[in-house]
Amino acid sequence: MGLLRERFGQQVQGAIRRYPEGRQASAVLSLLYLAQTAYGHLSDEAVTEVAEILDMSPTHVRGLAGFYTLLRERPHGGYLIQVCTDLSCALRGAEDVLEKLCAKVGAQPGETSPDGLFTVERVMCLAACDRAPVMQVNLEYFYDLTEDQLDEIIEELRRAAADGPERRPPFGFGPPSEMTTGESRSG
Repeated sequence: MGLLRERFGQQVQGAIRRYPEGRQASAVLSLLYLAQTAYGHLSDEAVTEVAEILDMSPTHVRGLAGFYTLLRERPHGGYLIQVCTDLSCALRGAEDVLEKLCAKVGAQPGETSPDGLFTVERVMCLAACDRAPVMQVNLEYFYDLTEDQLDEIIEELRRAAADGPERRPPFGFGPPSEMTTGESRSG
């Protein structure tokens, strides 16, 4: 028995039961999300387990997983930080924010910090051009960023992680507002 079935057997069966006989493969996204939670990312083992459960080829399952940005095929830090560097954000200082972020967490875009806490990504659009520069931490947006706000956000994330929050899918921790007061910190 794989880790997915071991940890989420009831949820797996529930996802499959939502679809009529012969259409169980329609549960693939639900199972991939659960597998990511169980394994931490969609490793070959996780994809193979989903494929076996749904009687699909691992190649087909991997192809589906690669299409969705919330499904992660590589290990990542507890906080996935995505900084938009598309035109609107770039014109409002996103490159400076990204540079300071990388220095502060000790990871370049595409890397995870040595402590495993942060993974930094450069993205082309977070669909909030009117609030540039924008960054997303796990699933929470931060708007109208300044370098000073960045310091506060990163320190708050470090404090929250040090307090030992429960790990939550689809990343490691978060979203940050659930770990603290629940108040929005975006401008």
